Amino acid sequence: MSSTPSSITDKKQAILDSALSLFVEKGFNATSTASIAKAAGVATGTLFHHFPTKNDIMNQLFLSIKQEFANNMVSNIELCGDIEKDANNLWQKAIDWAIAQPLKQLFFLQYSMSADIDAAVRKQAMTSILGFVVDLIEQGKQHGVIADFPSELLLENCHGQYLAAIRFFTDNPQLGSDEQHRSASFKLFWHAMKAQ
Repeated sequence: MSSTPSSITDKKQAILDSALSLFVEKGFNATSTASIAKAAGVATGTLFHHFPTKNDIMNQLFLSIKQEFANNMVSNIELCGDIEKDANNLWQKAIDWAIAQPLKQLFFLQYSMSADIDAAVRKQAMTSILGFVVDLIEQGKQHGVIADFPSELLLENCHGQYLAAIRFFTDNPQLGSDEQHRSASFKLFWHAMKAQ
């Protein structure tokens, strides 16, 4: 009896979901592939069929969560062409996602800068999946609204500012819906990005 495409997808997703929980709870190095397979309810051989190494699981998990994050940011949003307003709208949606997805945003906090994720995978996530952010930065530079620094450096700065903000809201969940703190988080970010 052969597996149906949906059961293959379900097993693969179960592996990723289990890995997410275990990587956040125990750390990458302390999590074995056997423990991931057990938590996912699949045989170890099934895990290796989908992911030859633990690093492959980490890289796929990082890309899939980053894609979900990006999809959420651009869904149901109207960009008006005002760079600062558009950046603020995207920023607030990103903060909303982090608050709504605590396990996934903890994963980002732990692993976004980690050597456990291949540099090529991190670059793919930043420049392809988050290409709309790159486009916004380029538009801002062309209009003299965003500082004329190298785009890759500006993108890394965006990422660092976002991680700092979600760390703050993770540590202070009661402030996640406080308009003053939400607004301040964007102003701090924008101050670092805007042309002087």
